[in-house]
Amino acid sequence: MMIHRVETEIGGRSLILETGRVARQADGAVWVQYGETVVLVTVVAAKTARDGIDFLPLTVDYQEKAYAAGKIPGGYFKREGRLSEKETLCSRLIDRPLRPLFPENWFFETQILASVISSDKMGVSDIMGILGASAAVTISEIPFHGPVGAVRIGRVNGALVVNPSLVDLTQSDMNIVVAGTTDAVIMVESESKEVSEPEILEAIRFAHQEIQKIVALQQTLQSKVNSIKRLVPPVEQCAVLAQRIRETYASAVQEAVQIVGKEARQARLDQLLSEGRAGKQEGETEKAISALFQDLERQAVRQMILQRGVRADGRTPSQIRPITCEVGVLPRTHGSALFTRGETQSLSVATLGTSDDAQRMDGLEGDARKPFMLHYNFPPFSTGETRPTRGPGRREIGHGALAERALKQVLPDQEAFPYTLRIVSDILESNGSSSMATVCGGTLALMDAGVPIVRPVAGIAMGLVREQDQFQVLSDILGMEDHLGDMDFKVAGTARGITALQMDLKIGGLPFNIMEEALTAARVGRLHILEIMLKTLSETRDHLSEYAPRITTLHVRKEKVREVIGPGGKVIRGIVEATGVKIDIADDGTIRIASSDNLASQKAVEMINAIVEEVEVGRVYVGKITRIMDFGAFVEIKHGVEGLVHISQLAQHRVQKVTDEVKEGEEITVKVIEVDRQGKIRLSRKEVLAAT
Repeated sequence: MMIHRVETEIGGRSLILETGRVARQADGAVWVQYGETVVLVTVVAAKTARDGIDFLPLTVDYQEKAYAAGKIPGGYFKREGRLSEKETLCSRLIDRPLRPLFPENWFFETQILASVISSDKMGVSDIMGILGASAAVTISEIPFHGPVGAVRIGRVNGALVVNPSLVDLTQSDMNIVVAGTTDAVIMVESESKEVSEPEILEAIRFAHQEIQKIVALQQTLQSKVNSIKRLVPPVEQCAVLAQRIRETYASAVQEAVQIVGKEARQARLDQLLSEGRAGKQEGETEKAISALFQDLERQAVRQMILQRGVRADGRTPSQIRPITCEVGVLPRTHGSALFTRGETQSLSVATLGTSDDAQRMDGLEGDARKPFMLHYNFPPFSTGETRPTRGPGRREIGHGALAERALKQVLPDQEAFPYTLRIVSDILESNGSSSMATVCGGTLALMDAGVPIVRPVAGIAMGLVREQDQFQVLSDILGMEDHLGDMDFKVAGTARGITALQMDLKIGGLPFNIMEEALTAARVGRLHILEIMLKTLSETRDHLSEYAPRITTLHVRKEKVREVIGPGGKVIRGIVEATGVKIDIADDGTIRIASSDNLASQKAVEMINAIVEEVEVGRVYVGKITRIMDFGAFVEIKHGVEGLVHISQLAQHRVQKVTDEVKEGEEITVKVIEVDRQGKIRLSRKEVLAAT
């Protein structure tokens, strides 16, 4: 097998795609190198289709090898295991732009594996995974309407940057991943600091220019490999059956999709399907009948929207479902909210913790601590279904990450509000855009908890129905409109601008004029939702819950940190045992004391102040004798701070023997008479006795 290699420059660095050197038994394998990061991506498709399925059986797994960054995995087994949250999100990021570009009737098991095998810690391996996956499928025999290109866009000091480094991103007010073909954008994933809609569009247009170069590079590689694509077997459909189903049930399906309630509507559609299956004739299959009914439902919903401007639940394209908000619904939590929009409902709960509660992250780019977490749960009862309850799936992790990005932008600075924050969103009902309900509920829960957020955030999901040149953008889509429509475009933000955005298409791309209209409609809808939210709770509460910890911050000199900790941590353990508080000490001398008991916090502060305060000449202390020597006694006047009472300073009369006056362990009152340049402290008991 020949080795083929192509190269271009993207964002000031060389991007290399190579095939034919490794993993040659895969249907497609591409070695992607960008800087000193290398990602190997492979794709394999089964030779026979799976029986009884009517969907694309595509799986994508992205994995970071610890050796890529010169690390050994932690844990007992010392090897890579289940995917981390980051790896799961990257797997979704690769899957989403590729999935709509496979043929509709491709029912062959297809697996894409992306492995990071070298990392320069610049943070671009997820983008490389998308490029490698697209290139691997493109050069393989698997039919594909690609290639797809992708880049990340940041904005540093007002200038757009292609594939910014992790350092650049810390100074950037936006982080946007854009994927697309030569002609259009397919996927957008972003977080930003209240950036306006025109600025977001500008960044996407800028990204698309780079995407076109990457697509051209893949096409060059494809021409070198010159593989022959497999033929997609046609879906056989009986014309007689199709005509009979259409004539018998088309009008009934059109009436059914106009039933407002989700359960009643679905019940009627299920009834019609059961009747159709019951009338099955010789040679006809239930699978074929189900597919025809789904086509009727899809056509009915889309025609009703495009021709009449009416949706399944009777709304106009821009109309938002009824919204109700409640806060403080749980008595013992730190902050809670119940957000209901139509038949979608999120119970969001905010919990405040200390720095010890921050999540520890271990990745190729290094270890980090995460002080804000948002966890999204989607139990089966929320859609009236039954299924095993396992750990969070990829969808739950992805939805939680989107809502987390949306709210992260408005959290207070850690220095001013040094709490670890966790939001849990339990979806109690779902009929469209539960992730955006999580954003709204999460905002209200934070405000109810007394977290001083910059501004409230709301989210809305936009949809699209497009037939040739005719299209209609939909606000606040239903689950049915997500399933039968062409776009799921989630936008979250404040009244000032966008904080997070996620766009996925089921068609080959989205023109910029439609994207602009969707963003404009999303802003109108977002402001409407914010207005309702603020009627429930107009501003963040001015106090924390009585059950939330209070954090008191002290600042001591760096050299005093050792005194507070004590030998082997003895001093700080003693303070914790005496008061019951939690104490966190930073190397720079910042000390944070956390407790829900104000008296306990105050006591801990007093104990720490007593340790770190400077010894003053002329001040009187009560201390304990720790050692007796022939020349005097050492007295501990503070935790870990000793001074010497010379034998001549023990009493007003001449002392022959130290033990004649004092004993080890005895408490005595002394006065500081000198602190020399070396910090040695001279004490006097004699002067205290003379003054009494």
